[in-house]
Amino acid sequence: MTELDRRRFLSRAGVAGAGVLAGAGALRAGDGASQAKAAANNDLDTDALLEDGPPGNQSVADPAASMPAVAFHGPNQAGITTPRQPAGCWASFAVIANSRSELIDLFKTLTVQARFLTAGGTPADPTGKYAPPTDSGTLGEVVPADGLTVTVGVGSTLFDGPFGIADRRPARLMPMQPFPNDDLDPTQTGGDVLVQICGGSPDAAIHGLRQIAKATRGGMQLNWRYDGFASPARPTGVPRNHFAFKDGIANPNVSDRAVASRLLWVQYGVQEPAWTAGGTYHVVRIIKQFIEFWDRVSIAEQQQMIGRFRGSGAPLDGGNETDVPNYAEDPAGYVIPLTAHIRLSNPRTHATEDSRIFRRSYNYDLGVDLNGNLNMGLVFNCFCQDLDRQFVAVQTRLIGEPMVDYISPIGGGYFFALPGVRDESDWYASALFS
Repeated sequence: MTELDRRRFLSRAGVAGAGVLAGAGALRAGDGASQAKAAANNDLDTDALLEDGPPGNQSVADPAASMPAVAFHGPNQAGITTPRQPAGCWASFAVIANSRSELIDLFKTLTVQARFLTAGGTPADPTGKYAPPTDSGTLGEVVPADGLTVTVGVGSTLFDGPFGIADRRPARLMPMQPFPNDDLDPTQTGGDVLVQICGGSPDAAIHGLRQIAKATRGGMQLNWRYDGFASPARPTGVPRNHFAFKDGIANPNVSDRAVASRLLWVQYGVQEPAWTAGGTYHVVRIIKQFIEFWDRVSIAEQQQMIGRFRGSGAPLDGGNETDVPNYAEDPAGYVIPLTAHIRLSNPRTHATEDSRIFRRSYNYDLGVDLNGNLNMGLVFNCFCQDLDRQFVAVQTRLIGEPMVDYISPIGGGYFFALPGVRDESDWYASALFS
């Protein structure tokens, strides 16, 4: 402790001591009411001390808190075009299965768990008198569906294992490589299997991960995990990220089949293995945000870096968040700078229109880092039909943007989100092994 710190400490201690003495004096100077109250308490019926009061920390039930079930079966997995739920969890696993048959069993077990969790219901009874319960019980005796979705993807390293599937790797699937200004931590990057769990509440998502990790422990083990949340709209429209800007305004309209067929879902007949049809490339980037530094930047400069007004979310040449920026009327970037994030990522030209990605990101908050800074950021989460043509192209355009001084991508990975589970007899990745 320096001499200056010591003087400050002693000074504060002195002030605190004076406050204690003053408080003691005030008690002595009281009119006797406190002593009278204390005497009355000595006559309290001691049986009353044994009685319980109302249960502490009660929560008021919210009828809207439990979201309806999302269909599990279909040609594509849920959790991709599903409207963004409030809570999310991303868990990367290393596969420890030793054979093709064990890997198939792993995917079948994962399917059974996801099918039940997304539908909800009463967990099965233990198989024996001394067997542990089949469910953790953190959601109560009956598991609510709560809008849960389980989205499963595979990493390129899975195809390097002893499973005889090396020749079936999705054509553009590769390990995540750092871009300039990235600081990827190998312990938080990549993995053989990615499980994305989203739902109406954090405990529903965590419960889902807990059940899946328990059931699949013999086939895969956790590498890294991040939990995220989507903030409520404030005041309306798209939720905000930790930089206070609305995140995910300009997404392609994948509800249009033609758009989804061009930008999202892998199609039959393209240069991909046939089994991949109905799947999509899944990119997760864990982006740490330097909140304290950002908060020292003027709003005008923040808006110039993003290209939108912080309050409304509108582009700098517009009035509403849904307005489309007119770059043709501002070729020199006098209104929306040429280096603005929205202009670099989506120039809105015919040459770049097929590089658009479908974003579905969440905020995260991990408290404080080792340097005493707020450990907060974005789970950047997106899906695309072609990893190179879309995500890599977009990220390449963003190299050197002004915002790189306030962010640091530290982990994540490239995965291929499997085609959907068609029906009760189907299971994750079945087409991969057929």
